[in-house]
Amino acid sequence: MKLRIISVGHKMPAWVATACAEYAKRMPRELSLEIVEIKPEKRAAGNSTENIQQAEAKRILEAAGNDYLIACDERGQEITTLQLAEKMLNWQNLGRNISFLIGGADGLDTSLKQSANFQWCLSKLTLPHAFVRVLLCEQLYRAHSVIQNHPYHRE
Repeated sequence: MKLRIISVGHKMPAWVATACAEYAKRMPRELSLEIVEIKPEKRAAGNSTENIQQAEAKRILEAAGNDYLIACDERGQEITTLQLAEKMLNWQNLGRNISFLIGGADGLDTSLKQSANFQWCLSKLTLPHAFVRVLLCEQLYRAHSVIQNHPYHRE
């Protein structure tokens, strides 16, 4: 099973790629982690937020294919790391890849949030996209370590 972080935005700072690569290399081959960057829609005059979100949603769905979709959204469900580990075990039984969706500057299109299999609130805080990628990579690694009874996570 692949875990994909599909994120609108490109040209991230080097520290983002370094941190994400570190957590990705710690993941086992059967639970690989990859970042898929989606080019943001241009913010031209007359291009509404709705049009921008819809264009980005189309690109996101093309990248996700038939994956199980998890929309990262501030109005989603808050879960603990242990609950994430439980969910990860369930996802492994689905026989599908999992895509975590991170919207652009205007967020995810409503259609994406509605069609997602799960909406996950990483924080009630407003977080920069670069930081969200790293946070998500770390938490996926942490949840895997919980499943493996690895001492990385401590309660």
